[in-house]
Amino acid sequence: MERTLILLKPDCIQRRLVGAIVQRFEQKGLRLAGMKLVQVSHSLAEQHYAVHKGKPFYESLLQFLTSGPTLALVLEGREAVAVARSLIGATDGTKAAPGTIRGDFALSVQNNLIHGSDSPENAAAEVALWFKPEELVSYQPVDSSWIGGR
Repeated sequence: MERTLILLKPDCIQRRLVGAIVQRFEQKGLRLAGMKLVQVSHSLAEQHYAVHKGKPFYESLLQFLTSGPTLALVLEGREAVAVARSLIGATDGTKAAPGTIRGDFALSVQNNLIHGSDSPENAAAEVALWFKPEELVSYQPVDSSWIGGR
């Protein structure tokens, strides 16, 4: 069963969009395996965005992610990374397709509400960065055979 990390960033929390966004993932059939509200430290933000270090927007990314609470989620399901990325939409909210999370709720490139892992390999590393193994729960919902557990 594939897992992915989703971060509902400070703008998502401040705009009170958490329920609407989590609902989309659940309605698609992905399941919650972990969830916690975090005030992101500068150190965690640096580790999470290490791939962008040295880029002109790096410092503003750190400032944004540490500016307020973030809801960290681990979702699991069949092709969880690809499914989540499809629901999230393009990074630039003005270019994201209507019906996607960013297409419906975001106008910004940086303040774009949500982060989703971009590959199964990165998902594994990101989940390990944000969650301890004992903070994750795996279970089989009773409706999984109808949703597409295969």
